[in-house]
Amino acid sequence: MTQYRNTTSAREALAIEFDDVAAAAERLDGHAVRTPVLRSAELDERCQAQVFFKCENLQLGGAFKFRGAFNTLSQLSAEERRRGVVAFSSGNHAIAVAIAAKRLGIPATIVMPTDAPEIKARITAAQGARIVTYDRFTEDRAAIAARLAEEQGLSLVPPFDHPSVMAGQGTVALELFEETGELDLLLVCVGGGGLISGCATAAAGRSPGCRVVGVEPAAGDDVRRSLARGEIVSIEVPRTIADGAQTTAPGRLTFPVIRERVAAIETATDPELVRTMRFFAESLKLVVEPTGCLAAAPLVNGAMDVRGMRVGVVVSGGNVSMPAFIEHLATDLLDDA
Repeated sequence: MTQYRNTTSAREALAIEFDDVAAAAERLDGHAVRTPVLRSAELDERCQAQVFFKCENLQLGGAFKFRGAFNTLSQLSAEERRRGVVAFSSGNHAIAVAIAAKRLGIPATIVMPTDAPEIKARITAAQGARIVTYDRFTEDRAAIAARLAEEQGLSLVPPFDHPSVMAGQGTVALELFEETGELDLLLVCVGGGGLISGCATAAAGRSPGCRVVGVEPAAGDDVRRSLARGEIVSIEVPRTIADGAQTTAPGRLTFPVIRERVAAIETATDPELVRTMRFFAESLKLVVEPTGCLAAAPLVNGAMDVRGMRVGVVVSGGNVSMPAFIEHLATDLLDDA
């Protein structure tokens, strides 16, 4: 496992610190669901460790994204709320912004890819958001959102590269530490880096001895490549079932936090994600989407030695359609036959 640490002598100012995460927790109190922490005796025995799953698939909107969205929107001025917001997302951030905007009475426009999972587009539209579609393989979603923001006076709410979004996502780990106490290892899925940068910041403040390790799709290891090179690396849109992690590069704000506070990056293949979906369904009776399985995949598939450790795992989301869920599990069952 490759280790990464920022070796610069003069530490650059980072986008968020622990106080930002703590402040986000106060704003979210009474709004976000304090999701349960579950255990699996089967996995504990297999890993010879104590594993704690923070189940953000049971969060409002079915994913951790509500935390960052609400934390950001709740800080807008009255005039900014009146004009509205625009966000870009393949699904979970779209849903989160739509829900938070509806709760706060803010008009929302969401830029979504034409191939976004149907369930995610449907939930987003049901919250009253206006959807603008694009082709993720030929068009730039950030540019489309920036143009709409400029033309219509909307406040842009990025999916990960924003201090308030990052701080809100960090409350996932803050709650986990409050329930479990200090941990030896925290596994977090990685897309653009908002969740892991927030969680690593929470770990630095609440469990400084905890190693934070990210897990991204094997087909889309832009963060691992960026850390290895010491600068942001962009890749082609990855072909993976983990649609929530089909990012092409870490964020300008998230990358320095990851470089400073994340110990290592692992990867998981699509078949490993499917096996992890099956584990959650059979052992914990949970529906977890492929992206939501990233952090748990190294444990479920025996790719990490965590013997004797207390391990936290962020289960980041559960927005997968039943036809797709059944198809994935059926494929895994056939492979075992």
